[in-house]
Amino acid sequence: MEPEQPDPTEQLTILLIVAHPDDIDFGSGGSVATWTGEGHRVEYCLVTDGDAGGYDEGISRPEMAALRREEQGAAADILGVSDLHFLGWPDGRLAVTHELRRDLARVIRRVRPDRVVTQSPTRNLRSMYGSHPDHTAVGEAAMCAVYPDARNPFAHPELLAEEGLAAHTVSEVWISHVGEGADHYVDTTDAFDRKVAALQAHKSQTAHMDDLRGRMWGWGRSQAKAAGFGAERLAEGYLVLDTR
Repeated sequence: MEPEQPDPTEQLTILLIVAHPDDIDFGSGGSVATWTGEGHRVEYCLVTDGDAGGYDEGISRPEMAALRREEQGAAADILGVSDLHFLGWPDGRLAVTHELRRDLARVIRRVRPDRVVTQSPTRNLRSMYGSHPDHTAVGEAAMCAVYPDARNPFAHPELLAEEGLAAHTVSEVWISHVGEGADHYVDTTDAFDRKVAALQAHKSQTAHMDDLRGRMWGWGRSQAKAAGFGAERLAEGYLVLDTR
């Protein structure tokens, strides 16, 4: 079965909302490279700077935050993305709050995306790493920001009154890291080398990993098999929600 091909005449604005630097590159790096290659506008929203990450105890947490911002910028450049929104929330301490919802609604109203891609708001009991509490908190807060916050002109009224950010309705949300729950797949075979290069740009997080390329190939191949794509194809899967 050949992968579904998008309409090349429809140019979209796509906003990815995740908890940490490198989350996008692990889960959606091939998709991002594919989308930018097709001419879509892609922007990132990173809720934390990833200051609680890494393995070097000799580096301070503010230094780690600065390093991870730099790494994410380098990775984004590889995938053709130049617009990044860093919110600076504390790594490892995220919860779904009114303030986080407001901050995400602010970014959505600024970017005005057709599609939001975010993390799953529900815990996957078969995947401890995929169910990091920061990930599920961001997934839930992003869904709240999509509906009702960003589209409701009376929600977070300061966004309009003080910042001039008018309400915006996101047409669709794509949830990543859903495993068997995926119902749509992006063929990422031709983007695989760029995905790996983007992950390698996160040196503080991936330099210690044995066979990073092999791991990503295996994961992409399993997704492609679930999609019914042909032999030796790679994919990234999503649950696609109509949020109009």
